[in-house]
Amino acid sequence: MTSISATQARRIAIRSQLLDGDRPPSSPNAVHDVAKRLRCIQIDPINVVARTQLLVLWSRLSDLDVRHLDVLMWERKELFHYWAHAASLVVTDDYPLHKMRMRRFRDPATLWAGRYEEWLERNSDLRRRILGELRRRGPLRSRDIEGIPADAWTSSGWTSGQTVTRMLDLMWTRGEIMISGRDGRQRIWDLAERWFPGWTPKRALTRRQGYDRAAEIAFSCLGVATPRQVNAHFVRDGQPDLKGTVARLERKKAIAPIEVRNGATRVPGNWYIHRTAVPLLDEISDDSWRPRTTLLSPFDNLIADRKRTLALWDFDYKIEIYVPKAKRKYGYYSLPILNGDTLIGRIDAAADRKARVFRVLSVHAETGAPEGAGIEIGVTIQDLARFTGAGEISWPRDLPRPWARDLRSVEGG
Repeated sequence: MTSISATQARRIAIRSQLLDGDRPPSSPNAVHDVAKRLRCIQIDPINVVARTQLLVLWSRLSDLDVRHLDVLMWERKELFHYWAHAASLVVTDDYPLHKMRMRRFRDPATLWAGRYEEWLERNSDLRRRILGELRRRGPLRSRDIEGIPADAWTSSGWTSGQTVTRMLDLMWTRGEIMISGRDGRQRIWDLAERWFPGWTPKRALTRRQGYDRAAEIAFSCLGVATPRQVNAHFVRDGQPDLKGTVARLERKKAIAPIEVRNGATRVPGNWYIHRTAVPLLDEISDDSWRPRTTLLSPFDNLIADRKRTLALWDFDYKIEIYVPKAKRKYGYYSLPILNGDTLIGRIDAAADRKARVFRVLSVHAETGAPEGAGIEIGVTIQDLARFTGAGEISWPRDLPRPWARDLRSVEGG
């Protein structure tokens, strides 16, 4: 069995995620290239620094223009909103794969669908009325549909009482309707049959074809991975026969087993390398490696799997949004610092858009972080501040000693 070092594994993962070398300039086509490489970009409403989908693109494209993403979503329709390993922007070319999940959500025999089937039956009139209103009136916001009598949705969570919103979400996961735009924070809904462009691939996949294709995409996006990591990525928990899927991909030579070693120690797990990552072994040597320093969204695909992040980078990352303020160690919305092939620290930041100030609330360096990284980190923070529209950077009193002078020498956005 071939062995690679943990450094090689990290570099393959980083190259596979477009996080090394110079960032290409932003354009609709460049955004599409990133999306095609990543296959899913998680979305999240938190806007402390910037929406996570924008942070993911900013880390990979220079001079990001958010209008380029809008062109791709709402005009060219090359991306659409759906579930991957979380609520995400996914590639329209992958519609047949996502259609499989839509069918599962319509099947009352599945665990997820079965939980809601009775409520859906009781509110079949609400569902029919929503479809009828969309068909008659065109795309609508949820508040445009309020007032239709329904059996209230109840739960122990934050969705309790949000009957129309919950119905829209269920119809979305079942593939009946799609998000066709936004009005501020309000989603605009339309019939799926009307929203998807005519060129959308519609060829139905067998279950085995779908499972194998989804797993191969995940292996390709990750570069090197274990089966558990693949099952947590792209189409999370979408592999009921993961062992069989991996065996079939290995027989097709789409993947090959490898051993990942950290010095004399073997990194635990059954690791595989995707066939497209094999040539990268010649491109990531010390002579040809082109490192980049950037900040990562807490939901970036490189680090979304926290167990994988710990195994490959020895970086224990947890977003502390839901941690009480007094118990937070790194801050509400800390962004990991990627420096070449190493995660060397994190910053907690907030964009004060009204004052046009990018507030760096704290900076933390990992043990053994390079002392000379301060300028690169500072320039990266400056670039992110500029992207958020800030004209000034506010620094905290305490900064890691090796980086403090260089960071404070960096001026505003």
